[in-house]
Amino acid sequence: MVRLLFAGTPEPAVPALRALLGSRHEVVAVLTRADAPAGRGRRLVPSPVRLAAEEAGVPVLTDPPRGEDFLARLRDLDVDAAPVVAYGHLLRPDVLAVPRLGWVNLHFSVLPAWRGAAPVQHAVLAGDEVTGATTFLLDEGMDTGPVLGTATETIRPRDTSGDLLGRLASSGAGLLVATLDALEDGTLAPQAQPADGASLAPKVTTDDARVRWDDPALAVDRRVRAVTPAPGAWTTLPPTPGPDAAPGARLGLGPVTPRPDVTDLSPGQVRAGKKEVLVGTATHAVELGHVQPVGKKPMAAADWARGARGLFTGDGDLRLGQDAR
Repeated sequence: MVRLLFAGTPEPAVPALRALLGSRHEVVAVLTRADAPAGRGRRLVPSPVRLAAEEAGVPVLTDPPRGEDFLARLRDLDVDAAPVVAYGHLLRPDVLAVPRLGWVNLHFSVLPAWRGAAPVQHAVLAGDEVTGATTFLLDEGMDTGPVLGTATETIRPRDTSGDLLGRLASSGAGLLVATLDALEDGTLAPQAQPADGASLAPKVTTDDARVRWDDPALAVDRRVRAVTPAPGAWTTLPPTPGPDAAPGARLGLGPVTPRPDVTDLSPGQVRAGKKEVLVGTATHAVELGHVQPVGKKPMAAADWARGARGLFTGDGDLRLGQDAR
């Protein structure tokens, strides 16, 4: 049995925590980010990992991992290893040195591909066919430490980042348990990451999630799926007409369906029928799924178009994304 300090914050880290709680190892404490404001009321909300830990009766630490007080508390825990899944804080060398088996990070790519904060989103955006999960020992670099184990996962043609991350969180939980088992048994030797094949996956911003209708349909489809559910794809409606014209409002977009059979729409041009809404790209059209106007709940694109006839000009023409901000 290995004594563990588990470090993690968001929902995708919860399967790993629960798998470790059900393993032969002992999770003596959980380290997570402090409660953060959320929603319109900006009420403080605990992290999903904190909620799971408290449900299991495991002590929770939320102090940032720096300073002598934290270091002393970590030493007092007397842990053998510290598994990490999307914790959200960088760790100093003196903190990394405390557990005798190290800080074992579960990362959702096959390293050295997609080092950084958003590996799943970048894999979908790039059109990768295969990705996976990696366990490795944390060092001072950005996901550069020696590899302990890997698992692969096929990216399906209609996967969103949310779909793919859900599967990786589940399979990665098993990989993390197996890695710690092997470390305890002494049957696992860390392997340096390959020098070639490294790529970076920085955080995906709201601007990254803006749809570029002059991209090919394949790229539009990938972008929307890559940023679903977060931060969420969006485009802009035409500006408000009149002398005091205001910039167009944002329109949130759910996953789209490429329509190679429709090639007569220019980029951003909308064609709304009774049951479908098509938008042109640099190649062929895509069919909108769900959309979300500002201040409203998601709705089927055809329902939105029926209620937005005032946006269409006299010839039935509507163009999206002409005034992106």
